[in-house]
Amino acid sequence: MNATIWSLSAIVAVAAVTFLLGYVGSRKANTTPDFLVARRAIPATRNAAAISGEYLSAASFLGVAGLVLKDGIDALWYPIGFTAGYLALLLFVAAPLRRSGAYTLPDFAEARLGSANVRHFSTFFVVCIGVLYLVPQLQSAGLTLTTITGLPAWFGGLIVTVIVVINVLGGGMRAITLVQAFQYWGKLFAIAAPTFVLFVVFLASPDRGTQPISDEGVVRFPQAEKITVAEQVIKVRVDEPLTLKVRGEIDGREADGKVFWGRGVYELSPGTVMEFAAGSPVPVVEGSPTTNHDWTRPQTGGISDLLRTYSLIFATFLGTMGLPHVLVRFYTNPDGKAARRTALHVLYLLGLFYIFPTVLGVLSRLYLPQLLVNGKTDAAVLMLPSTMVPNLGGQILGAIVAAGAFAAFLSTSSGLVVSVAGVVSTDIMPGKVRDFRWATVFTGLVAIGLALLLPRSDASLTVAMSFALAASTFCPLLVLGIWWRGLTWVGAVCGLVVGGGMVITAQVISVVSSYTGRWAPTVFTQPALITVPIAFMTMIVVSKATRRRAPADVNQILLRLHAPDPLGFIRDRDIARFGTAEEKARQADDKRRGASRTR
Repeated sequence: MNATIWSLSAIVAVAAVTFLLGYVGSRKANTTPDFLVARRAIPATRNAAAISGEYLSAASFLGVAGLVLKDGIDALWYPIGFTAGYLALLLFVAAPLRRSGAYTLPDFAEARLGSANVRHFSTFFVVCIGVLYLVPQLQSAGLTLTTITGLPAWFGGLIVTVIVVINVLGGGMRAITLVQAFQYWGKLFAIAAPTFVLFVVFLASPDRGTQPISDEGVVRFPQAEKITVAEQVIKVRVDEPLTLKVRGEIDGREADGKVFWGRGVYELSPGTVMEFAAGSPVPVVEGSPTTNHDWTRPQTGGISDLLRTYSLIFATFLGTMGLPHVLVRFYTNPDGKAARRTALHVLYLLGLFYIFPTVLGVLSRLYLPQLLVNGKTDAAVLMLPSTMVPNLGGQILGAIVAAGAFAAFLSTSSGLVVSVAGVVSTDIMPGKVRDFRWATVFTGLVAIGLALLLPRSDASLTVAMSFALAASTFCPLLVLGIWWRGLTWVGAVCGLVVGGGMVITAQVISVVSSYTGRWAPTVFTQPALITVPIAFMTMIVVSKATRRRAPADVNQILLRLHAPDPLGFIRDRDIARFGTAEEKARQADDKRRGASRTR
């Protein structure tokens, strides 16, 4: 009970600070540019902290450690990919994107290709990526609150949705920038401080509460464990025979008492309770390494694992430059140089953060092997402090971790809601502040509805699918649009439809498979290795076949994207809709001077 009180107090404190900073940031937010791009006045260092706070989602705070616990060294590709993606963004996208003067990603697509059609398709995929990314944030919030308090899983997602929607309604991008910058440093402290303490505890008594792990041996329970299967069917693999007590269903048959498990795979129904004796080998969720030998060595699953790893690399390395909620923050920089500096700062901020969940994942292998049975490895970061330090210190560390996890849900969800609401309000609705607020409420309702309906999987795996969708749609659109003058709007639309359609189809098949026995091959859970090259090739081939559809002013457009900032080619788009009175007057003067020169 004391641990629950400490954790709830920390979560309430995070929520209160979030509301306070949101209010401070929104006091001067009253125009559409304030809500969409914070009046393009965010310094590089603050923007980098805000991007890092927004980017470090549930997949980073909880999911990375859970994947290291379950998959071992192969899971390190996730933090590597999440970070290295900013190198590609720094080199190819950040500065030209800011110089375009666009307000949203669809706005950039129309500015570059001169077609409203490509803008409409871009809007659709921005909404798909944003909502698909939001769902694991809300589901992980439910997992966190359930782990801490035992409350229903839907309650945590609902709380995060309400807080985020209220904050975004107050001031949009201007309100959440200060919140996200603060939350990065809060999350860094919440993951770093417990990691240092727990690692010292491990070094002081490495044998307390753990079983020695040999290079070849299986993981064993350090003490007797009672494990209940949660809300969905799971399959576990046994490599070393064991005897246990079971009350529930195994492979569709009732069991109540001692059972013997030989080598093989067993299907467990929801509600099944298992009791393991101390020293028993740990069954693991099917698809994960069953021995420490496999856990500490990469690519032990053969060619299928190798292809999945390359697909993950494609998704994370290239998907980062296509994530709408990341790209929209570069529109808030004053100029292209500041955008490039922002991306550079983000690289070392993320690299620093990802050291700590990796260490916690390794410690969880020693202290929390029971999570390998029920598949709830995302809870490792939350459970580890109280397991390793079962006293007041562990309760305080657990509260700090819970606060950091809650900050992760809030900051990422805020950025996603702003990016989706901004696109919906400007591309589907008239684009006024009132429209932005209605779009915010709509986005929140759709996201929480899907979070309650869809099955929960590892947060990092779900987020990786969002990366695959971004890599297969906006990555080729941005790279070719910025660096190849031959791209046409017809080619761009075809590439978006083909690449995005293949990823969405794979996601639907993967969800159906999860309900019907998990029969789909692994390529459907991470299809980027196939979909990204096809999307690039589609855009190139169709653009060459429709080269007459290229914008007549493509040379001037590319000059504006690549010219150094001091030359003054940067011009905001949609000043007639969103600009201040001074900007509109300046635009009118420019038009008059241009007309007089032509005469």
